Amino acid sequence: MSENPIPTTTEVTQEDKLWSLLSWILWVPAVIALFMEDKKNRPFIKYNAWVSLITGIVLGVLIAIITAVTCGFGGVTGLAWIYPIYLGIKAYQGEVVTVPFVSDFVAKQGWASKP
Repeated sequence: MSENPIPTTTEVTQEDKLWSLLSWILWVPAVIALFMEDKKNRPFIKYNAWVSLITGIVLGVLIAIITAVTCGFGGVTGLAWIYPIYLGIKAYQGEVVTVPFVSDFVAKQGWASKP
């Protein structure tokens, strides 16, 4: 008598890709995904949600500091928001995106590991 193990799929679905893209662009879906039971159990969604949230916070703080230091002339730093859009497109293509320092931080905290 052999037991059939419960299949655990790590395949990235279209839904995973869409939720990951939305997490990178809007960040609200990232928070929603982390509270929805079926979404937070998907490694690709969970990883992208955590990394996008932390990246968004870091970018926001850096832009605020640069803008304050340059007396409001930090408008060019708004171009930094192109980076998360680029990463969202990469995630939608099914690629595992790695953000320097942030991806390692999320993994060390135990919040999510690379899928």
